[in-house]
Amino acid sequence: MSSNIQEDPKPDGKAFDDFFESLGKKAENLTIHEKEGKPVTNGVESTSAEGTATEKPEEEEDQKVVDEIESLCMNCHANGITRLLLTRIPFFREIIIMSFFCPHCSFKNSEIQSAGEIQQKGCHYELRLRATEDFARQVVKSDTCVVKFIELDIEVPAGRGQLTNVEGLLSMILEDLEMKQDERKEVMPEIWAKIEEIVTKGRKMLAGESFPFRVSLDDPAGNSWIEPNQQDGVGKWSKTEYARTPEQNEALGLGSGEEEEENAAEPHVKGQPTAASFEDDDIIPNEVYSFPATCPGCTKHCVTHMKMVDIPHFKQVVIMSTVCDHCGYRSNEVKTGGEIPVLGKKIVLKVEGPTDLARDILKSESCALECPELSLSVNPGTLGGRFTTVEGLLTQVRDDLHQQIFDVGDEAGAGGDSLQNEARDNWKKFFDGIGEAIKGERKFTVVLRDPLASSYVQNLCLPDKDPQIEEEDYERTKEEEEDLGLTDMKTEGYVDEVGEEKKRVAAEEEEKKEVNGNNG
Repeated sequence: MSSNIQEDPKPDGKAFDDFFESLGKKAENLTIHEKEGKPVTNGVESTSAEGTATEKPEEEEDQKVVDEIESLCMNCHANGITRLLLTRIPFFREIIIMSFFCPHCSFKNSEIQSAGEIQQKGCHYELRLRATEDFARQVVKSDTCVVKFIELDIEVPAGRGQLTNVEGLLSMILEDLEMKQDERKEVMPEIWAKIEEIVTKGRKMLAGESFPFRVSLDDPAGNSWIEPNQQDGVGKWSKTEYARTPEQNEALGLGSGEEEEENAAEPHVKGQPTAASFEDDDIIPNEVYSFPATCPGCTKHCVTHMKMVDIPHFKQVVIMSTVCDHCGYRSNEVKTGGEIPVLGKKIVLKVEGPTDLARDILKSESCALECPELSLSVNPGTLGGRFTTVEGLLTQVRDDLHQQIFDVGDEAGAGGDSLQNEARDNWKKFFDGIGEAIKGERKFTVVLRDPLASSYVQNLCLPDKDPQIEEEDYERTKEEEEDLGLTDMKTEGYVDEVGEEKKRVAAEEEEKKEVNGNNG
């Protein structure tokens, strides 16, 4: 049956940007209108047909930076006031800041919520604090984020969203732990002693006596964040995106295991070969394979395409591409195969002109990228595996960083009111330098450090050695061995304990059946 009711159209991107202006722009607009004596409603001046300012009815209030809503106090059950502020955070995205105050019992509370959608992938941030200045790093903790202070061996489960800094985050954790410590000392002295040990260690961290130490945020929704700094080197600040597990998707309300089983039962795309259509397990190079998958963004059925490509004078790599027709999710990655080499590899490329910018380059997931002349460093896992050109890799780094640093559509690099002038100038200089390098107007060096030796830069002088490429084998550090999972890897004397146990149980059952048969 048809319906005559029409749904209200969703606001377009421009309207969304108007709602979530930076705080400085909102205050500036209000100041201008107050000086001119013009009433403002919903951010638009009211004018008559002749173009002169007119007054709106009394029931329509002037625009306010903070919206106020009367709401129930959960402490005394009287009515209090909730204040809402819609704003943007430089380096991040749109958020809603909420503050509640009850005039009857003086109860107050504040938290933040993400104003955007759940991201297509979860995110994991880690910051290594080395100086007192690192305590001032801004932190956005969503209500689905888990916070860990690794050296303190303490974890804060998902809960109330917060907008704070590292110092404030650690201080609030210690204050919560110190609550009712006097009562615990009398009733549960053992628990009191353990908590007191953690609090003492945490206070030393706040006093700057325990550097370095690490803090991490893990958010399946992808809406948490730790502020980066242009001067961060490799290993200080890192961001890693990951595909959510079915359990995490279900916890976020994106799907359930039953839906995924139904998706897995759907047929694959017609016309594309799959593993089931071949009698052997050999993968033919340059042949595109397709197999069903689950979209990490909406958990619905999608298709992943895979192709093996043979890079001359290097090795075979697998290019994978996933496209979801339901939510528009797209991803592409490059995977390298083969055995784990004994040594890692460091590759240094001197880029002197447009010819070098057109070189093919393979950056694996485990590879760290650095350009000293451009003050650029990319930690392993940040961009994933990429097979592109030097120009394409720099362009992707620039675009990804620019979207995080400045507001949407802010091509001039204003950076919003929260971005300090010195930081704004430094970032603008940084992006200008990368822009010159992409255009071939500036010489620079690309340094790839890959502990798995799975990265590659095209040699233009084959079979001779390229004078602009330097390769060096090196021994992996203990930290790299641990991060790659090689420290606990068992390669000799491996026993399938589960399989052996199943065989033992099956043998016992067979023996019992034989005994029962003989007795019968």
